[in-house]
Amino acid sequence: MTEYYQNDAAVRGRIFDIQRYSVHDGPGIRTIVFLKGCMFRCLWCCNPEGQLYEPVTLASMHGKPERLAGTDVSAGEVMETVLKDSVYYGRSGGGLTLSGGEALLQPDFALALFRLAHAHGMTTAIETTGYAEHDVLDKVLPHIDYVLMDIKHMDAEKHKRFIGKDNQKVLSNAPYIAARAKSYTVRVPVIPTFNDTDAEIAAIARFAASMRETRAIHLLPYHRLGSDKYTALGRDYGMGSLPLIPDEKMRRLLAVAQEASGIHCQIGG
Repeated sequence: MTEYYQNDAAVRGRIFDIQRYSVHDGPGIRTIVFLKGCMFRCLWCCNPEGQLYEPVTLASMHGKPERLAGTDVSAGEVMETVLKDSVYYGRSGGGLTLSGGEALLQPDFALALFRLAHAHGMTTAIETTGYAEHDVLDKVLPHIDYVLMDIKHMDAEKHKRFIGKDNQKVLSNAPYIAARAKSYTVRVPVIPTFNDTDAEIAAIARFAASMRETRAIHLLPYHRLGSDKYTALGRDYGMGSLPLIPDEKMRRLLAVAQEASGIHCQIGG
C-alpha cells in the first residue's frame, strides 16, 4: 500500500459502534461505522449515545453490562474490522457505510476511511443530513459511491421544534450534494405527529424529485428500537409512547410519495 494510504490509516477519529452484516444503508452486504457527534437532537433518535462527541456511559439494562459509547481509533484500526468481511462485499457489491451521529462532523476521518475502502476495492456509502460546509462536501463526495440523504421535513419551524435546528442548510445543500453525488437517494424517517401526513410526505417527495439526480425515495417507518438507550443514559425519550405507524398508512404514504415524485419509492432502506 502506498504512503498515501498509509497516511490515511493513521488518521484518528471517534466512533461508538461498528455493525457488520448489514443489508441496509447501501447496496449489498455492508459494514456500518457509526461516528460520534451530531448537530441535531431528533426526538426519536435511535442512537442517542452518538449525539455528543464526548464519550457517554450507558448503564446496565436487561442483562447488558454498563458500556462506554465513544472510542478513539485510527482509520487503519477500523479497517481491520471492516476487512474481515471483504469476501461478502465482492460478491454482493457491498462495502463500507459511514453513519452516526453525523459523519461529516469528522471529515478528515471520514475521508480517510473512504479512501482506504476504495483502496481495498469496496464500495462506499454515507447516511447523512448533509449538514456541512461546501469545502467539506467537495473534499469527501468524490470518494463516496452512494449518498443516502436524510430529508425530514420542508417546514423550518417544525423541523426546529422536533430536531433542534431548522432545515435551511439541509435543504440548500441537498441539490448541491445531488449534483456531485455518484448515486443519490433521499431517505425520510416517517415519524408520528412530525411528518406522517399526506401533505408533508408529498412536499418532501416533490422536493426530492426537483433534484433530477435523485434515484429513489425511501420511507423509513418510525420505530422505538432505541428507546431503552435513553433510560440507560438517564434521559427521557422525546417521543413518549407514540404508537407505531400502521402498515396500511405506510402503504398510503408510499403511494402519495410515488404520485408526487414520479420516481421509485419504497418502504425501508
